[in-house]
Amino acid sequence: MEWSVLFFLNSILLGVGLAMDAFSVSLANGLHEPEMKTGRMSMIAGTFGGFQALMPMLGWLCIHTIVEYFKAFEKLVPWIALILLLYIGGKMLLEGLRHKDTDEPEQTGLGFGALMIQGIATSIDALSVGFTIADYGFVMALVCSLLVAATTFVICMAGLFLGKRFGTRFAGKADILGGVILIAIGVEIFVTGVF
Repeated sequence: MEWSVLFFLNSILLGVGLAMDAFSVSLANGLHEPEMKTGRMSMIAGTFGGFQALMPMLGWLCIHTIVEYFKAFEKLVPWIALILLLYIGGKMLLEGLRHKDTDEPEQTGLGFGALMIQGIATSIDALSVGFTIADYGFVMALVCSLLVAATTFVICMAGLFLGKRFGTRFAGKADILGGVILIAIGVEIFVTGVF
């Protein structure tokens, strides 16, 4: 593919498609932490964007080096995403159920480990994007990945803002809703990846 408006448009649309899971997780994070500051929101959206840039580049690298090993690993992607999101979503759901009797939800916030797990779980399917950009040179693949990351960042910021807004309205039910959303995303990734 040559440098063109179509290349940039395709990269952005690819970013939109890949960012939908991260958007939903961002929405759940905003519901979970309605008092989240803008700097923290940027860090969360940046983490998702970073993973969405890293995974296609890893996929591209695999295509150009260790294709046979990557094909074997590709079958595990839906399972890994399911396990990671079930863990985080289940934990959030349990916290919500434990604190449902109180009027004030517990404001623990999203820890670093949980954020990394969410970042990996929502972007691991982007490894296969390396197949679609395999005919790109390194610079084009990098630019495509950076456009995917920027698109993901914007979409995740929107998800965080929406989650925060509705999180204050739902108060004690926010953790339960957020956990259910994460579990549903994990199941959706698994079902579309396996079947």
